Amino acid sequence: MAKTFKFSLVSPEKVLVSADVEEVIVPGSEGDFTVLPLHAPFISTLRPGILRIPGLDGDQSEVYIRGGLAEVNGESLTVLAEKAVALPDFKSGILSDEIKALEEDQATAIGEDAKIKTAERLQQLRTLGDNLSLSV
Repeated sequence: MAKTFKFSLVSPEKVLVSADVEEVIVPGSEGDFTVLPLHAPFISTLRPGILRIPGLDGDQSEVYIRGGLAEVNGESLTVLAEKAVALPDFKSGILSDEIKALEEDQATAIGEDAKIKTAERLQQLRTLGDNLSLSV
């Protein structure tokens, strides 16, 4: 029997996933990282991307997340997502809406740091759309 750990994916609306899993691939702000049982503890910010849960049955095995935080310890992984949508429910319209909102935010951003952060997030969302072959 393979070792597992507790995984929770929480959005502001609800708990999307609460399960014992063997592996989770998380879109960290510095790049994707894989969490396995007994992983060293750490906390990471997240970028917009696809969180993957290999071996989990159903629509929740791939979830679009907009950002948030991941907390890892040897026995669990908790992802607190700004927004989370099961990939089968994720449509290009959702991505287009998010890009449009960010473009509006960028137009009104005050300060160089805010403009840079918004531009980075826009690029991440556009790249995600390209990777998923969605028109945005």
